[in-house]
Formats: sequence, structure tokens, C-alpha cells
Amino acid sequence: MTTWYEGPLAAFDTETTGVDVETDRIVSAAVVVQDAPGVRPRVIRWLVNPGVPVPEAATAVHGLTEEHLQRNGRWPAPVMYEIAEQLAEHAALGRPLVVMNAPFDLTLLDRELRRHRASSLDRWFESVPLRVLDPRVLDKHLDRYRKGRRTLTDLCAHYDVTLQGAHDAGADALAALEVVRSLGRRFATRLERLSPGELHTLQANWHAAQARGLQAWFARSGSDEIVSTEWPLRPELPAAA
Repeated sequence: MTTWYEGPLAAFDTETTGVDVETDRIVSAAVVVQDAPGVRPRVIRWLVNPGVPVPEAATAVHGLTEEHLQRNGRWPAPVMYEIAEQLAEHAALGRPLVVMNAPFDLTLLDRELRRHRASSLDRWFESVPLRVLDPRVLDKHLDRYRKGRRTLTDLCAHYDVTLQGAHDAGADALAALEVVRSLGRRFATRLERLSPGELHTLQANWHAAQARGLQAWFARSGSDEIVSTEWPLRPELPAAA
């Protein structure tokens, strides 16, 4: 029987105006689907006019200028609907969804749906559950004592995955997908008997433990930064009184 890491996978990635999931916006996104290793992937891309200024620091990362997005991007409301619809379709087909650092991209998408569609990401998965594979969480759990950073670029180098055009949503999504396949093979004895659904549940626990460890490290360092334990989606912040 084909293991999940040798079977059909989808992957999702975004480029944004910044790193605050509550206030920043999606400027580009991609969903990549690959039915089996070595098969040519199918890529769906979206370019978004976020309707807010695009900081130069963000443009320096992904290369998308405010002028370019205003000229070529679509309005967010239909795009966010189409992205959520795509993710729901893959979930219905039983394809696990690879998302590097899932709480960032999925929470951003959720906030954009709330902002522009008066909806939420959870509503799309009320009947069919979303099963996420997060290479960052998986790698940190399976190889927890390895030193060094664990960005997508670092994981690609460690798992011998080629990343062409970093910080392009399509390129990053495909690279994350390939990292998960490589990671699955490397830790096959620990992963092959687990289903994507079981792994989804386990990753929520693993991420929470990882977040608590990072929170403790911040406390020892004198930092007051708060680390969310929620995965793969952060809960909506309560409305201000």
C-alpha cells in the first residue's frame, strides 16, 4: 500500500504585506498539487491587490511592489473565496495539505475571509476535516536535537530539496511539499504507519510542546514575547471592549 508521503499531496503558501497575522494582508498565494513523486505538479496562483500600502520591507522579500499589485492584482474578496474553495476541494478528495508554518498562512487566510467575506476558514471544513502536514513541526519533533535554524531554505538544504525562486508562493509551496516527501522517507519507520489524520492530531500536540519550550526560552532571556500554542490555526482574538 502506498504511504501518504508517496501519494497525492497538495501544498499552500502565501506572500504578504508583513508578519502580523491579525493586521497584514495576502498579496499572492499558490496551491500546488502533485499526485505522486516525480509527477509534474499542477499550480494555481493568485495575485492580490490588498487595498493597503505594501511596505518596502515586504517588497524586498517577495519582489511585489504596491504599483504592480494595484495594476495586476485582483480584489481580495473573490480570491479568498477561491483559495478556501480549493483547499476544501482537496480535503474532500482526501489529499493532505502541506503548509510550512501553518499557523501563519492559515490564520492569515482565516482573517482575510473574516475581513472580506464575513466568513471563516473553519466554516469550509465543517463536514470534511482539513489534514495539515507542517514540515516545520514535523522536523522539529523528529529531529529535535539538531542545531541550527529551520526555515524553509534550511529544511530544503537539510533534506536535499531544490528551492528555485524562494519567496514566490508557488515555488515555496512546491519546496515544502518535497521536503515533506523527503522527511517522510527519512523517518519512514516512525511515520509510515500513521495516517495523515493521526499526524494532524499529533502535530497539534507537538507544536504546543514546541511553543511552550520556546516560551520558556524567551522568559529566561527576559523577553515578554508571547508564543501561541495553537496549531494549525490561531483562534480569533476577542473583540476589543
